[in-house]
Amino acid sequence: QVQLVESGGGLVQAGGSLRLSCAASGRTFNNHAMCWFRQAPGKERQFVAAIRSGGELTSYSDSVKGRFTISRDNAKMMVYLQMNSLKPEDTAVYYCAGRRDSGPSSYSSAYDYWGQGTQVTVSS
Repeated sequence: QVQLVESGGGLVQAGGSLRLSCAASGRTFNNHAMCWFRQAPGKERQFVAAIRSGGELTSYSDSVKGRFTISRDNAKMMVYLQMNSLKPEDTAVYYCAGRRDSGPSSYSSAYDYWGQGTQVTVSS
């Protein structure tokens, strides 16, 4: 099991940028696919982005493609989500998660461990 802690959320105006960080601790996650999900009040948790264990493959939801970038630094046990051109619709709690497999998935049920989440609020 790996412990995850997200940070970097906050309040920004539409069109602004934020970079979320996910710090892992415990056993190495170098062979784990990682992802970001988000959840707005009253809504289902939504897939945002995922990255293969080695960082060579990434995937994004259509709603964030071209605006968000997921990356990882396995040596530092960190995962990042760079969010540009933010929209009010991006407002949500963002969660980092990992799975005991090298291949990413867009299904939340595929992931084995989760962080506590960090709030992102985008004002109009």
